[in-house]
Amino acid sequence: YYDEKTGGFAGLGHGICDIDTGKIMPLNSGEVCEVKINSIMKGQAGTPGELRGAFASNRPSGELVLNNEAGLFGTINHRPNQLSRVPLALKQDVQTGKATILCTLDDTGIHEYEITIDRIDLNPKTMTKNMMITVTDPALLQKTGGIVQGMSGSPILQDGKVVGAVTHVFVNDPSRGYGVFIDNMLDNLS
Repeated sequence: YYDEKTGGFAGLGHGICDIDTGKIMPLNSGEVCEVKINSIMKGQAGTPGELRGAFASNRPSGELVLNNEAGLFGTINHRPNQLSRVPLALKQDVQTGKATILCTLDDTGIHEYEITIDRIDLNPKTMTKNMMITVTDPALLQKTGGIVQGMSGSPILQDGKVVGAVTHVFVNDPSRGYGVFIDNMLDNLS
């Protein structure tokens, strides 16, 4: 999400962790830069796929200020391209059933893909795996196999409202994964 009033944003929906310890890495500093998706490695059972890309500019467009369990947070210097306002839904308004995700897979921009929200976890101690989701969109399944690394932070919409973001893929079934409630990410906006 992006807050027009403050320039604050959040991404990923999960923290960046140390590969050896699994612990959240402390953030001393970081920059936001534009990227270009070059290719997609399709996910399959046992092997998570990934979006492969490169920095599209060496000029930072923002600054990272926080890395925690709910994601990456920072500020952006200018209004993001293709930004449109979407109302937010509170976690108690999220329901199982049809939903969509927004993601960018190539240079054609942001596209909307169908998913279902299969299960909801309203436990306040559960920070990031609040929704179990399944990709049902034939086009997305054809391109990626479902959820791939690099799609974290893709907004989840239901009934025209942002309910959360994609966070994790099931390695043994890339058509399925988890999402975080937008409420849990908003709690970190300052």
